[in-house]
Amino acid sequence: MLLSICPKLPMRNKEITCAYYMDKLHFEVIGTPNYPGNLMLKKDEIEVHFFKFKDLNPYENYGQVYIRTDKIEGLYQTYLDCQVRIHPNGFLTEKPWGQREFSILDPDHNLID
Repeated sequence: MLLSICPKLPMRNKEITCAYYMDKLHFEVIGTPNYPGNLMLKKDEIEVHFFKFKDLNPYENYGQVYIRTDKIEGLYQTYLDCQVRIHPNGFLTEKPWGQREFSILDPDHNLID
């Protein structure tokens, strides 16, 4: 039986990635934080993991995660209040397929929907 999925995304700098997800998106570090090549973060019931990719060109990064929530308006407003930069084409809206969503880019241009 499958229980969960933990996407693993590239990061160039662990400290920058960790600070962004903790300070801006309110995730917490889990696992062993002093392992230099990995970072594991959690918020509510989801986890996002990262691996070190020092030569990553963020403008060529296609990393993406789609996260579902039952309180999208509140999450969106929290991110606005925390000055999280919303993707220029990703402001909160109802999509043609009936889903309300928004998008952000993390420091390595991983797309978070």
